[in-house]
Amino acid sequence: MNIKDKIEELRNTLRAHNHRYYVLDTPTISDYDFDMQLKELQDLEAQHPEFYDASSPSLRVGGAITKNFDTVVHESRMYSLDNSYSKDDLEDWEKRIQRVLGDVLVEFTCELKYDGASISISYEDGKLTQALTRGDGFQGDNVTTNIKTIKSIPLQLKGDYPQKFDIRGEIVLPFEGFAKMNAERIENGDEPYMNPRNTASGSLKLQDSAQVARRPLDCLLYGIVGMQTGITSQFQMLEKAREWGFKVPTVAKLCKSIEEVMAFVAYWDSHRHELPYETDGVVIKVNNLQHQEELGYTSKSPRWAMAYKFKAEQVSTVLHEITYQVGRTGAITPVANLAPVLLAGTTVKRASLHNADQIEKFDIRERDTVFVEKGGEIIPKIIGVDFSKRPTDSKPTIYIQRCPECNTLLERSEGDAKHYCPNYYGCPPQITGRIQHFISRKAMDIEGMGGETVELLFKEGLIRNYADLYRLSKEDVMPLDRMAEKSAENLVSGVKASVTIPFERVLFALGIRFVGETVAKKLAKAYKNIDALMVANIEELVQVDEIGERIAHSVVEFFKNDLNQRIIQDLKSFGVQFELSAEKLENQTEDLKGQTFVISGVFENVSRDDLKKLIEDNGGKVGSSVSSKTTYLVAGDNMGPSKRTKAENLGVAIISEDDFLAMIGPR
Repeated sequence: MNIKDKIEELRNTLRAHNHRYYVLDTPTISDYDFDMQLKELQDLEAQHPEFYDASSPSLRVGGAITKNFDTVVHESRMYSLDNSYSKDDLEDWEKRIQRVLGDVLVEFTCELKYDGASISISYEDGKLTQALTRGDGFQGDNVTTNIKTIKSIPLQLKGDYPQKFDIRGEIVLPFEGFAKMNAERIENGDEPYMNPRNTASGSLKLQDSAQVARRPLDCLLYGIVGMQTGITSQFQMLEKAREWGFKVPTVAKLCKSIEEVMAFVAYWDSHRHELPYETDGVVIKVNNLQHQEELGYTSKSPRWAMAYKFKAEQVSTVLHEITYQVGRTGAITPVANLAPVLLAGTTVKRASLHNADQIEKFDIRERDTVFVEKGGEIIPKIIGVDFSKRPTDSKPTIYIQRCPECNTLLERSEGDAKHYCPNYYGCPPQITGRIQHFISRKAMDIEGMGGETVELLFKEGLIRNYADLYRLSKEDVMPLDRMAEKSAENLVSGVKASVTIPFERVLFALGIRFVGETVAKKLAKAYKNIDALMVANIEELVQVDEIGERIAHSVVEFFKNDLNQRIIQDLKSFGVQFELSAEKLENQTEDLKGQTFVISGVFENVSRDDLKKLIEDNGGKVGSSVSSKTTYLVAGDNMGPSKRTKAENLGVAIISEDDFLAMIGPR
């Protein structure tokens, strides 16, 4: 046997042993024999670098150093899930599904919701090419080198895998491995890690991949994203992923009703502590992938999936003091400062009290013993008071009347739960909050600058608004605490680079109240540039899709302000993008203005997402279900019969993919 064949044989043998040990948990050789074969492979590869293979099992030991993790855009967005906490929630969700799909049998795939760090891994021709953290869902950090050290993630697939796809899952740290890591840290005199989830997440960003390789991380996969996979259901997706070599939990179950779903939930709510990993609920997905396409997404979550969260852990502790925070919009949030208490693996010292009504509802007072839980097991919240332990000299909480930062008299509108500081342009936390929002990843994405730096720049009088960022020089920022020359250069270059950020994100970055990402995109598309938007009146704004009177009033008030007008002029002079790019404007028309389209079925020439984009690019609106407001139903193959029936009953025109493409003309 020649050297090349010997190397390939060893690689295949070690891959098979890896799979049996780390995925199937059925090892067939001893650790010693495995190590000997791995050493033989490493020696041969070192002697013959011409046979290098990026998917070789020898690379799992790590050793590569990554100083900066590049941010990469996800080819397909990673959405978050809506949460439910009761059978009623799930039944309401099922009714919404049936309203869209009509009278069809809907099956559900139930999977456990593992508490780890989300990951998206790309494969081409069966080889692992890239791994990205979830990030903000639109883009994540490239942690490929570290991911390759995790033994349960295949570097080379087997079987009938697609040519190209992404697979999503959770990087987890099993309880046993976590306990061993902490035992070693305590023995070495180090502080133990607080919980497996945070430790797993932090491991992905270690600079030395050899350190990652030494941690007992695992990866559980649950979703495939890609075209032409040949897969028709979620349950089949799990089976296929398992066949290709991925570690896919076998506890998933196909359910035909919400009653069966709840039986699955009830079983695992009482048995979850028998699992080797942390889990905080069950994920329920519509099984049929065509039905998933029909249901689509909201701006944040898939309509075809729901997370059922197990009841959160509760503890009691003493509330020492109530303090108040001021947000960038001027909203006042009361905060409970607590005696430190361990809750769901982390030490909790603070909890949100939301607003004055919440404090009054529970009659929460300083020095009370309160019950605390993690809402969705993430954000601590107070859910009640132990009145039996209330001090005899306790006094009711009187909500503050003046801003804790600038002493301005607070305002509260009728029907609004929050108090607000109206000193929008003079209250320091509001000013720095707006600047922090401006530089954030979803807005201007200014690298080299964080919230603390913004606070410091403001404190030193170097910035008063976000336009001032573009006036900063390296010499201005170098004298700041912990600011080396390279850091100063990165900050200034990060600000300069942000002038390429597209108009819709700039509009979001301005921090106009009620104008989130989706609304900013709608306004940018409708008005094309900032000058047209600045002179729009309320009557015109409410004609824009999804823009109500509250948003319209806020937009008009923002642009009416002299200081805001000056800031925008400054930003223009620095080259910030205040109009849609030529690329965005290309092929955009108003040909379909005033028309609403519902898309159903499978299409031959363009994907469903491309169809939606074509509709919106030509001024039309995409609806999720057929109604009296629907202008056209665009029907593809295998369209649900209920949609056709409803369209016919309402007199909605049913057109084909070709009919639609003819409507908008050649592109």
